[in-house]
Amino acid sequence: MPPRRSHKKSRTGCRRCKSRKIKCDEVHPRCGNCVKHGVACDFEHPEALAELQAAAAESPSTPATTVNFGSPSSHAARPAPVTPGVSHAAAAAPLCRPPPAPTFSQTTPPSQRLLELRLMHHYTAMTCKTFTFTAPVTEDIWKITVPNLAFSGSQHLADAILAVAALHLRSMAPDDKELVRASHAYMAASLAEYSAALTKGIDHTNAESLFLTSALIAFQSTATRVFMKDEVMVDGENDIDTNTGRQRHHGSGVYAIPFSWFHSFQGVKAITAASWQYLRASSVVTRVINSQAVLQLDFTAGPETFFGHLLEGLDEELAAMGGNDDTSAAASTNPLGGAAAPVPSAECQQRKPAAAEVINATRQAYQHAVAVLNWAHKIPHKGAPLAFPATVSRRFIELLEERRPRALAILACFFALLKSMDSIWWLQGMARREVLGVVSLFNSDFFGPDAYRTWWPHLEWAMRIALYEHPGLETGEPIPPEVWGADWYAEERVLAEGQERHGGYVRHIELLSQMASNTVQSTPSVPEFVPVTGTQS
Repeated sequence: MPPRRSHKKSRTGCRRCKSRKIKCDEVHPRCGNCVKHGVACDFEHPEALAELQAAAAESPSTPATTVNFGSPSSHAARPAPVTPGVSHAAAAAPLCRPPPAPTFSQTTPPSQRLLELRLMHHYTAMTCKTFTFTAPVTEDIWKITVPNLAFSGSQHLADAILAVAALHLRSMAPDDKELVRASHAYMAASLAEYSAALTKGIDHTNAESLFLTSALIAFQSTATRVFMKDEVMVDGENDIDTNTGRQRHHGSGVYAIPFSWFHSFQGVKAITAASWQYLRASSVVTRVINSQAVLQLDFTAGPETFFGHLLEGLDEELAAMGGNDDTSAAASTNPLGGAAAPVPSAECQQRKPAAAEVINATRQAYQHAVAVLNWAHKIPHKGAPLAFPATVSRRFIELLEERRPRALAILACFFALLKSMDSIWWLQGMARREVLGVVSLFNSDFFGPDAYRTWWPHLEWAMRIALYEHPGLETGEPIPPEVWGADWYAEERVLAEGQERHGGYVRHIELLSQMASNTVQSTPSVPEFVPVTGTQS
């Protein structure tokens, strides 16, 4: 074994090296070790010795090597020590010049931190205002309260804020790939955290943030549609041609119904219902809810209502749904409401009369959807059309999934109502593209050659509004009453009087909550997130 090398113990090294039990090179004015680690050296700053002694006195059992003098948090957590011979100014002064850089997580690159700052700034400066165009009184909630709730520990709310801000910026710079990735990544993260929170359960600590996150998810789901191609393929879907009974495949260019709209807005309704016992005590949520126009639905059916024509022939359609189960071709029903179409005998043998519950649910679904359209048509500038995807019944969504012509005609009229909000970035151009998409299903072989002729009288208004253009739309001016079919502001006064008599939207939810008090609420589902790639911009 070789002999040990001689070692000359340093007795004049700096105190920091001594406390760390390492050799000091005794270089002045700062030793090499202190320079290497970016910390104060008592050769250059004698007051550093006082801080070392004070730290050791406060926690004598803690090794001196654990004290991080380069971390801003260590100074914030402990006041500067005051020792004899050292002034307050000297004790509070930086211990080295220039001050050391803050310690950030090595997993978060500087570019991402800058992006998040950019997104949050854009949200508070611009994006939040686009949620309050119908209720400016809630701007301070979306601008100040919502970010503060996110900062208090709600990760899903924070990610939802960043996702929507990224999407808003993307609408201004559609070719910015960084914003494309950010909008996808933050929304996917928000949905994951949101889903995890729902799985754990809703209580008074998270009901508020879950409600607000669900609202932002609905905004994001709506705005994402702006970046999709005008024609979308219905992937791998086959159905039965109602005229020939043959299977057919939908190829490229077939319009896809935006079911994500309904799922996300229905999610807001489900969250509200499931957590109302907590939300009713939240001044934030009740202000947001009361800022919405109260549903005042008239279920009168017939030509006296603006969209009453959409219910024409409903009785015959419902009667045919449950009228027969024989094997004759004449007993089958064309979903267009026209002549009966031949159906293979095997299918006839499997057909059963529709249950009375299904028929009643179908009738109520159509009547309720048309009543919402009639109400929203009177005050569209108040954001009333957006109540449609949130309030229609599950049965109506099923009818859309079945691609029932009546349900699609109602859908076209809903999208036409969005023309009144064409100046809003996340709704801009929505009426035109969606109405044309729905009508294309009638004007193709999707339903057969008679569909367009049969349903055109019910689609004419939607097409006329969707294609209507005038410069005032960009600034939010109302469409002339003779074109729209109603005077927005005259109708608004009538509805406002009714709202004063019946209370605000919170009162409306209270009544619904009482009606459903004996019903067990299920956990709200999380809408499926389908990222929109940059190539679809």
